[in-house]
Amino acid sequence: MSTDLQQALIGEWTSLAPEIRPSALKNADGTLKPFYLSRHFKYADGDRFELAIRNFADPQGRVEIARLLIKGHIDWVGDHPIAPGAKKVNFTADEAYDVTPLLPPFVDLLNQVAAAGYAPWQAGQTQSVLRKAFAPFGLAEGQLFMEYDLIHLDGDYLFWGARNIDGRGFDSEANRPTNLQIPLRRVR
Repeated sequence: MSTDLQQALIGEWTSLAPEIRPSALKNADGTLKPFYLSRHFKYADGDRFELAIRNFADPQGRVEIARLLIKGHIDWVGDHPIAPGAKKVNFTADEAYDVTPLLPPFVDLLNQVAAAGYAPWQAGQTQSVLRKAFAPFGLAEGQLFMEYDLIHLDGDYLFWGARNIDGRGFDSEANRPTNLQIPLRRVR
């Protein structure tokens, strides 16, 4: 279905700078907490992907909270109406989903809300959350992380779907994004 796009997508892509998006968490005043991150994405034959995410406490990306590594497969679903050539895709983390906390307050939080089934969380030590209950990301035991998303390629820029402004994830077809987010730039 998407053979030309799939071939053009092969390679590595990275954030231009730290990005911001709304999280599902709220501040005391009811406003959504910002989520700062950078992404490094690899796509390979066989519809395999690898996504490394760095989560920051600040907009300039100076204080790193955690690193995530997600590996899996992309299912190509069909055309997306946002732009010519855009495609609906489903990302499924069926190979790896690793979390590395780096900031002590985040380590403390994980030891409070995600202790069952894990070794004690420690700064700089990675643990797999693949198919495990992991409350911070809303994962249930045995569940694979999956997102209903979109892909649009424009030259050396890769766009995915923009987060819903209310912080909802892409956990269902009804929540699939309708707009494009900040692009990744090709690095290889």
